[in-house]
Amino acid sequence: MSSISGDADLSEVRPTMPVSPPNVTFNRLELNCILNLYGRMVADGEWRDYAIDFLKDRAVFSIFRRASEVPIYRIEKDPRLARKQGAYSVIAASGQILRRGQELDRVLLVIDRKLELV
Repeated sequence: MSSISGDADLSEVRPTMPVSPPNVTFNRLELNCILNLYGRMVADGEWRDYAIDFLKDRAVFSIFRRASEVPIYRIEKDPRLARKQGAYSVIAASGQILRRGQELDRVLLVIDRKLELV
């Protein structure tokens, strides 16, 4: 009988798989901020549906007036732009960037309709 040493090299046994970079995601605080705004707008009857996409280069929260339409707004997080223009942006259905910045709550003010004095 041959003895097996305790220091086995597992790289010979298990083939290595290429590691793909992780997708960009919204963290819990970011989602909380977005979903608070979304909930208020749903309660007002303005918005009805949403979709979240986690891509390799950015995360996108799309907002729909009706489920069968194109999104009226897209909230995007692109970490590559964090030092330049800001990682967060709000984009209209036409593709126009409404606001871009470093802080999500300030960027969302462009679509957040709070109570206004009349």
